Amino acid sequence: MPDKNSSTWKVGIDIGGTFTDVLAINTADGMIRTAKVRSQTHDPVASIVSAFEAIDIGWSTVSDLMHGTTMATNAVVEGNLASVALVATEGFRDTIEIGRQNRRELYRLCVTPKLPPLVPEDRRIEAIERIGPEGQVLKPLSEEEVRRVARVIDSLDVDAVAIALQHCFVNADHEKMLAKQLSKTVEYLALSHEMSPEPREFERTNTTIFNAALMPLTAGYLDKLQASAGDCTNIHLFHSAGGMASVKAVKDRPLALALSGPAAGVAAAGKICNELKLDNAIGFDMGGTTTDTCVIIDGKVQVGSDQRLAGRPVRQLMVAVESIGAGGGSIARAEGSAVRVGPDSAGARPGPACYGLGGKLPTVTDANMTLGYLNTERLLGGAIPLSPEMAEAAIETLADTFGRSVHETALGVYRVANASMARALRRVTVERGIDARTCSLIAFGGAGPMHAVALAREFGIAKVVVPKFSSVFSALGCLTAELTYAEQHTVRMPSTDWDGERLNTLCQSIQKRLSAPIVATGHDTGTINTRFVALIRYTGQSDTVEVSFDLPCDPAKLGVDFMAQHKKLYGFATEEAWHFETLRLTVSAPSQSDIADLDEAEREKTTAPISVDECWFDTSGPVATNRFERSALPVDWKVEGAAIIEDDWSTIVLPPGATAWIDPTGHLAIEAGAVS
Repeated sequence: MPDKNSSTWKVGIDIGGTFTDVLAINTADGMIRTAKVRSQTHDPVASIVSAFEAIDIGWSTVSDLMHGTTMATNAVVEGNLASVALVATEGFRDTIEIGRQNRRELYRLCVTPKLPPLVPEDRRIEAIERIGPEGQVLKPLSEEEVRRVARVIDSLDVDAVAIALQHCFVNADHEKMLAKQLSKTVEYLALSHEMSPEPREFERTNTTIFNAALMPLTAGYLDKLQASAGDCTNIHLFHSAGGMASVKAVKDRPLALALSGPAAGVAAAGKICNELKLDNAIGFDMGGTTTDTCVIIDGKVQVGSDQRLAGRPVRQLMVAVESIGAGGGSIARAEGSAVRVGPDSAGARPGPACYGLGGKLPTVTDANMTLGYLNTERLLGGAIPLSPEMAEAAIETLADTFGRSVHETALGVYRVANASMARALRRVTVERGIDARTCSLIAFGGAGPMHAVALAREFGIAKVVVPKFSSVFSALGCLTAELTYAEQHTVRMPSTDWDGERLNTLCQSIQKRLSAPIVATGHDTGTINTRFVALIRYTGQSDTVEVSFDLPCDPAKLGVDFMAQHKKLYGFATEEAWHFETLRLTVSAPSQSDIADLDEAEREKTTAPISVDECWFDTSGPVATNRFERSALPVDWKVEGAAIIEDDWSTIVLPPGATAWIDPTGHLAIEAGAVS
């Protein structure tokens, strides 16, 4: 058996819907290796093995694997979920069917108002019990009732059970009684007081059901992953709130993986903001299948608990990412007199037409190829030859529909894709009271830098940053992430009846519990950081405002900070009473790798372009465009648009009027300039 001390590689891997990104650093000599391979969605472990082979390492040499995945997201979106039974309080089994009053589509009457419930009626069981809103037992749960529920569950032959009782977040005794009995015959149980210890039973129940439905799928994958890794490799999984967690923690709460991949890129973007001292920024991650956007305020990644998965509301701590189905592989089609891009994608196989792997439908990548942005002389990732003829043939099928030239049509596809991404950017900024013009745009992913400057100009954003390792940025986020655990818990404390002792006791209890798995990995308690956030609202108000605080909590200072934040978000604040509704607590241990410490391989510097090609930026005609190798550019040397800057997997498009340079940190800074 290999010696664990001989394992020297730390590896970050992000398995996306189209490609799997890998970035590895050798702790012995600092060597860095990166690659992209096609994702094998039917077997994620095979994707990891393929990534290892691409950078010429094996399991026995990997000391730590930091892993982000879209497995849980894809399972939810595709409906590939285990069969689940729901146990609810008597009279409340139909909560998940009643839901909320709002329609999915307000003006499209052909769309059903609500999605069908996650659990059908015949698998929803009522337990005769009732707990009041203050935790008082109104109707006891008897042992006989527990056994009756267990007998019904046994007859259903389900893979997992979700237990969601009324007001269990203030008194979990009844859920624990049911779990103790059901655990004798059911392997996978999800309890709502553990998943979402807060009010809003519809969202809390949905969250618990999703978690239960993912447990069998995730457990099987993680068991296979651990068996492949053996004893030499420590496995850490990137979770949706922006940090790493242990395999055991994720097995119990697989829903934490729901935004695993996008969250890794967001976390890395937050580190870039701190490194470059950027107050506000927008992360823009355009891959092969989707585009993920997020906002970073005062150098902090935004995390929220009110999220939607596959159109269903859940209460789960996740980075505030807006995802849309517009990526490099997104298919363009005619809808009436308009062009629509996405959400369906050509994926990794067959991929865009220009890959030459059998794809025939026009995609965003084919449009970029037709416009001259991609290098026809370069193998994509050193492996995939690109065919401009196949790209143009695919775009031509769309051009014939509208009676336009192939280049006009390609520009149309490019602009429609940008418009879709612009809407996502507006949502993540306007909803948080942020003026996008005050932000920098951090562009990454395989396709993000190709669209970043055009997108920045549309918003009036002056500065774009394309980080080093931009094409494997989510893998980098995994490699440099902190070990983090977070939880929300209902407090419901009015400012007029403050109980500081109760709050301090609750904070210390959660802090100790969340710190335990970090200490178990070998971190000293002195290296663990804790962040306390209060979610506060005015009396009678529905939505809450996030306010950070320290222990012991000073209610006077908390009130002042709340009013300041409320005024910033909504334009006003009053002196009236407020409620400390929910506590959010995050504990973290610092990463042993940092973006600032990672440098790409050095090569001879030159200001000479590698070629001069014709590219289209508008319908007036092609423009002679210099093409540069990114790694060869000297620090601070200005590249004037029109220009293309590229590496093996990423292409940065500089339209006329834009200026770019490599800054001393190794990142590419771009002044977007005005539209010419």
